[in-house]
Amino acid sequence: MRAIAAHIYGGMHPGSILRVDDNSGAKVLRMIAKEKYRGRRGRLADIGVADIFVASVIEGKVDMRKKIVRAVVIRQRKEYHRFTGETIAFEDNACVLINDKNEPQASEIKGIVAKEVAERFPKIATISRNVV
Repeated sequence: MRAIAAHIYGGMHPGSILRVDDNSGAKVLRMIAKEKYRGRRGRLADIGVADIFVASVIEGKVDMRKKIVRAVVIRQRKEYHRFTGETIAFEDNACVLINDKNEPQASEIKGIVAKEVAERFPKIATISRNVV
């Protein structure tokens, strides 16, 4: 996985609720854990843009509900700073479901995607409408 050219403050923790912005069938996820997080006991992981996490499906199609899935954060409300001096913040927290090869499960992403996600996951950038 590539490094990101920004200082991203994690705006979410395990237990946070996110909107799914693809056509995979899931609509709302609840975060369970950040993937590959190694921290102190009792400390919550900070999860931000372009981070992979494990979640459970709360709302969506009947066959998707209560499933454990992997996803990537594509937008976050908490502002973060790019090295160009820009401060970026989005209107909502959103994610996209991915498979074990870090490729998107869906064929279309409805909303915009952060540039940091496009750098780290080029396949997500190709199916998105716009990269900001």
